[in-house]
Amino acid sequence: MALYLVRHARAGNRRSWHLPDDLRPLTESGASQATWIADTLEGCGIGMVLSSPSVRCVETVEPLARRLGLAVATDDALAEDARDGAVLARLEELTEAGRPAVLCTHGNIVPVVLDHLRRGGTAFGPPPHDWKKGSIWELRTHGRAVVAAAYRPPPV
Repeated sequence: MALYLVRHARAGNRRSWHLPDDLRPLTESGASQATWIADTLEGCGIGMVLSSPSVRCVETVEPLARRLGLAVATDDALAEDARDGAVLARLEELTEAGRPAVLCTHGNIVPVVLDHLRRGGTAFGPPPHDWKKGSIWELRTHGRAVVAAAYRPPPV
């Protein structure tokens, strides 16, 4: 089984955005990345799509959820200001449930997950080990453990 950790696609510039940051939407190139994510993950047997409540995260996984006939469930454990332990607990719950899922989150949360997996002995695929906007980490599970992680960079 696999879980897919997605960093949200490209969004508008944070410094020039004058509304609450959680409302910042995807740019046109971010929408293209969201379509690529849907194209990439559509046939992976995903049964659940979870997202940070931030608009840019929800918009990143909406095309995939629509194709799969699923709703995007927002989860505060994936929010930009979430405690590290919250996202790790959610990852553990999903691994134990054995249900393929997508988790869309932020650039400060992805390295927390990756560091936790490295320390736990997860085998990582070849470099790069990055988390660019619109990228996907495929987390392969066996039983209650994430045993392998592979990076899929976004299209250029």
